[in-house]
Amino acid sequence: MSGISDSFQRPVNYLRISVTDRCNLRCTYCMPIEGVKWVAHEDILSYEEITAIVQAAVEMGISKVRVSGGEPLVRLDLPKLIGMLAQVEGIDDLSLTTNAVLLKKHALELKEAGLHRVNISLDSLRRGTFKKITRRDKLPQVLEGIEEARRVGLEPLKINVVVMRGINDHEIADFALRSIDGWHVRFIELMPFTNGGKLQPEFMPVQEMLECLEALGDLEPCGAPLGNGPARYYRLPGGIGTVGFITPVSEHFCFQCNRLRLSADGKLLPCLLSDKEIDLRPSLRTGAGESKIRDLIMEAVASKPAGHRIESGIISQKRLMTQVGG
Repeated sequence: MSGISDSFQRPVNYLRISVTDRCNLRCTYCMPIEGVKWVAHEDILSYEEITAIVQAAVEMGISKVRVSGGEPLVRLDLPKLIGMLAQVEGIDDLSLTTNAVLLKKHALELKEAGLHRVNISLDSLRRGTFKKITRRDKLPQVLEGIEEARRVGLEPLKINVVVMRGINDHEIADFALRSIDGWHVRFIELMPFTNGGKLQPEFMPVQEMLECLEALGDLEPCGAPLGNGPARYYRLPGGIGTVGFITPVSEHFCFQCNRLRLSADGKLLPCLLSDKEIDLRPSLRTGAGESKIRDLIMEAVASKPAGHRIESGIISQKRLMTQVGG
């Protein structure tokens, strides 16, 4: 297995795979209230096509694979795909990002199929606020899903919280306190996906989030629980879990970006916030061999930009967050 690097000498070893653009929630920062026009079923990559791409990517040096959506658990028989990916030699971290609404039902099957761990998107611990953000009343199901994932051993389990001023910023301390009992909580700055590239009034920088935790005691820097992300991690006094902060806007981490993203319809995205994409689906469906897929993967790697251009108001105009999986 050989490694691959982009034109800025950044090693690329992480592939995020969106298996569907559909979701059972309607989070305000991710999807408009009317939803989006779904990709036609025949245009969605099959599990066999996804596995073929992953096989080629792993042989080039990809070692970390994350499955996402939309909401990946709304796709039929997702554990089948997890089982197929788990058989690809060379993957040392196979994970899933989910909103956990359906996780209680599927956690054990996912674990038995070979999934290592899950990241859960959860922006409120209060039922009313959760419903306001997601436009759905599903918090009890999410909390049950979290407990089931922990029970079956899908750990370390990370909770991703997008912080929004005036909406859920009053819960920052509540989430952080959950880390004392073992949660790994990560606070994420709101990205301008739905505001033409401009920062929303709800945007709160990490520095202000840290100020919300001052009353809880000194945060002690610590290592990541597991994974390959950009968060900075800390522990509260007596904490078993961790508190992390992800700063895509105020202190972007593009200089260490190690990932590619595969959309549900077969587009390989070199950057989350760019419209650049390499279409793998035509080659897959006309019988192209693995060497052609490898060439397209290298084209995507070579086209990774130095960084995003949020500060200039330039973001992807083609896809919403639900269509790329974050």
